[in-house]
Amino acid sequence: MLEANILVHHFPYLGFFILLILGTLGLPLPEDAILLLAGFLVANQTIRLIPAFLAIYPGLLVTDLLLFSLGKRYGKRLVENRSFLRIVSSERLQKLEEKLKKWGVLVILLGRHLLILRGQVCLAAGAMRMSLKTFLLADAFSALITITLWGGLGYAGGSSLQTIRKEVARVEHMIVLTTAILIIGALFFKYCKNRKNSATRSSLQ
Repeated sequence: MLEANILVHHFPYLGFFILLILGTLGLPLPEDAILLLAGFLVANQTIRLIPAFLAIYPGLLVTDLLLFSLGKRYGKRLVENRSFLRIVSSERLQKLEEKLKKWGVLVILLGRHLLILRGQVCLAAGAMRMSLKTFLLADAFSALITITLWGGLGYAGGSSLQTIRKEVARVEHMIVLTTAILIIGALFFKYCKNRKNSATRSSLQ
């Protein structure tokens, strides 16, 4: 994750695109976490909204299309590969194909928002030879909802953090000001007391 932070820090827009691709290739880089981070950085004005969207949205479509293409090319032979067994089992692939035949694009529209099912749905859609046009249209619409949901949560969190920081700074200023007033008041009281004591001693003499 350190390398991911360095990549996003130095090349934020290209970095998000690359991280999405690497996550699809098996690295522990969840799509949801990347979108949360993007929303957080937008809220803190570290990156701009439009360039971030133009980098992330194609990244989501490319990663989904990559899985769809693998499913379409290798079909059920995918489950013979140990790497893909970690993503989807033969039983799950068969169940998803049945659901896709029954419900069509609704499975993509709903499944894409679930971390566990996201990659499996894309693979199953390819394995059952779904039309590329149908898949892309459903996936493109669903990806917009995904960005809005997770990016929005990240943005809300970033905005809340900014508000908290402002409130903390305001409280700190009030504390400093109150402390200064108390110190000045204490010094003034001591000064008045010393003058009174001096005046008393002078009158006694």
